[in-house]
Amino acid sequence: MKKLKYLFLSALFVSVSAFAQDQKKDKKEPQQGHSNNNKFKQLYEEFSTPNMYRAASGAPGAAYYQQQADYKMDLVLDDVNAKLSGFETITYTNNSPDNLNYLWVQLDQNMRAKDSKTPLISDDSAQPATTPGRFANSYLTEAFDGGFNIQEVKDSKGRALPHMINRTMMRVEMPTALKSGDSFSFSIKWWYNINDHVNGRGRSGYEYFPEDDNRAYVIAQFYPRMAVYNDVEGWQNSQFWGRDEFALPFGNFEVNITVPADHILDGTGKLTNRKDVFSKEMMKRYEQAKKSYDEPVVIVTQDEAIAKLSTKSTKTKTWKLYAENVRDFGFATSRRYIWDMMSVKIGGKDVMAVSLYGKEGNPLWEDWSTKAVASTLKSYSRMTFDYPYHKAISVHAKEQGMEYPMICWNYGRPDKDGNYSDRTKFGMMSVIIHEVGHNFFPMIVNSDERQWTWMDEGLNTFVQYVAEQDFGKWYPAALSEGQTAYPSRRGPAANIVRYMGGDQDYIAPIMTKGLNTYQFGNNAYSKPGTALNILRETVMGEELFDYAFREYAQRWMFKHPTPEDFFRTMEDASAVDLDWYWRGWFYTTDYVDIGVKDVKKYFVSNEPNAEIKKVAEQRGMKLSDLPPLVYFVEEGSEDFNANLKGKSALENSTTLNEYIMDNFTPAERANIKEPKFFYSVTFEKPGGLVMPIIVEYTYADGTSKTETYPAQIWRLNDKEVSKTLATEKEIVSITVDPKLETADVDTSNNSWPREMKASEFDNFKKKNKN
Repeated sequence: MKKLKYLFLSALFVSVSAFAQDQKKDKKEPQQGHSNNNKFKQLYEEFSTPNMYRAASGAPGAAYYQQQADYKMDLVLDDVNAKLSGFETITYTNNSPDNLNYLWVQLDQNMRAKDSKTPLISDDSAQPATTPGRFANSYLTEAFDGGFNIQEVKDSKGRALPHMINRTMMRVEMPTALKSGDSFSFSIKWWYNINDHVNGRGRSGYEYFPEDDNRAYVIAQFYPRMAVYNDVEGWQNSQFWGRDEFALPFGNFEVNITVPADHILDGTGKLTNRKDVFSKEMMKRYEQAKKSYDEPVVIVTQDEAIAKLSTKSTKTKTWKLYAENVRDFGFATSRRYIWDMMSVKIGGKDVMAVSLYGKEGNPLWEDWSTKAVASTLKSYSRMTFDYPYHKAISVHAKEQGMEYPMICWNYGRPDKDGNYSDRTKFGMMSVIIHEVGHNFFPMIVNSDERQWTWMDEGLNTFVQYVAEQDFGKWYPAALSEGQTAYPSRRGPAANIVRYMGGDQDYIAPIMTKGLNTYQFGNNAYSKPGTALNILRETVMGEELFDYAFREYAQRWMFKHPTPEDFFRTMEDASAVDLDWYWRGWFYTTDYVDIGVKDVKKYFVSNEPNAEIKKVAEQRGMKLSDLPPLVYFVEEGSEDFNANLKGKSALENSTTLNEYIMDNFTPAERANIKEPKFFYSVTFEKPGGLVMPIIVEYTYADGTSKTETYPAQIWRLNDKEVSKTLATEKEIVSITVDPKLETADVDTSNNSWPREMKASEFDNFKKKNKN
């Protein structure tokens, strides 16, 4: 008889379970066919197969290689005509296993050539109104001719080399194939007209100051540069249309730059003839700066810079710079520059933090630029690796934010009276942190910006957020009255909600070539930066994330990683399977929307509840044949008895009490919990993104508890999941994502009892219902 009872019991439980599942299925939308669209499936379909060049762990493979391009350049700046001329010798070393029949050189300035195709790919339909300046530039003036003028391409013996220019790329033919392990040297003579980067826009160029008839130059992409050849794509052959940035090999640079004698110049690399170009007073101040770690030392004062504006020397001076193991070269020069420096300790060595700026940048720049540089180097070094170069320079340039090894240009300018708003101040600080941070991504961790913009901009935006918060802690005087932390624009999850919940017709996955994305800033900067911050703070935790992130940075410093190398390393170094996260955040445009669908309150009883009675009757079972059971009774149901309220489970169930007495020792019984309340909470996920469920439970006595259910809770049901809670205190409210940590686009369903408020998301949901 006992065996028969348990057979009945087993059948009863199976029936109840089946009944519950049927109820859930009835609420689901019908499915057509079946395919493996599980959010937790591995990324094998998206990833390439690991090989000897790139390991499955995300590390460089045993046969990993990269090419090297070394440059020797002599440059002359014609300040009168705003023209730059150069003669460069490139020594290209083929470290690949392949023989190369030709070389590809990038001619990025050709984006500004008169016959450039870049303007032709823009959608520029007539607008109802425009500014006079934009109208004149678009329709009344002849296009600026800023493309390269290639005068000669020769081998090391002075013989002309056949070459062909295809827009922003030049193919150079070699006399014989370049074999694996061999090097080839050739020279290029060139010149181009420097553009006005303020009126004509651009990543480099000059700003003209009519009040003193002078220019400030920030010069980059100024020389023919070797393209990357690697195991992933062979030659990088994507043209430069103006948006996607650069893919470049590492090398050594020896650069001599001749400029007017009264100019101040700094750039990538060590200044090898400092005593020739510095005055004695400048040398004295420079030695002081090497020992100053708290406040910048001014090398060229504002009065000294102003005094040169009306004289304009007709003589020239050559500045000599040498850089090892860098992927690019940039420099800034002007007689208008103020120059300050201070040392910062990084990994036991001194690094010089440097700023160049005109008088129009003060007092903002003299107060904060160099300190922002120093703070950034410390934060990024903590998150990645010790900054390996000897200096980092911030140059003031109107409406600029651009980066190169050891040097960057940044915006942020007070008004003519020296006044500035918080927006101007924090905008300047943030762009300096961001652009100095680019020394790490991609100048050292050298990803292909032309293909994967997010790998430098997104990763850098994430670390920028960390560095901004550090800056606010280390320099509280930079904060405005009432601020307790740095007001970061990107990073916090809540700040990406408007974009994530926007019109899907104008959103592209992060894993999209930058040129082809909508809302470039949100796609390449904000979303990946925020995704990594959420991964760090909400999914993995700082300790696991930071270890894995440092591992990635250190594995790939001075190398060329791909997105897969990043994804694989983050998992390899943390033992966290993140395929579901990469797929959702990086390969789709899904959004986060998790809410509380339903909450039921139960009490324990000895008496069978209505559901058990119904199922038993359907199955022909007798309740009297069942062994003693503990039953859950829903508050408000037909078999609910108000006497159950306020009593513990042991008080309401003699069966449970007897079981405890028979099977637990006195010591164990003394520690038994006695929950009085039972809740079944159903969470729904209207959004497509899988995320952990962060829930705050608030009790009647005013206390609260936060529980985080891992994302894997959705692995078997992508629509809704339920949790049963046993508590000693009554729950009065439930809130999903109480601190807005997941970028949930619709918080109207995040609370129980439901807060009745209008949702901005309603129209979006209706539009995208299908």
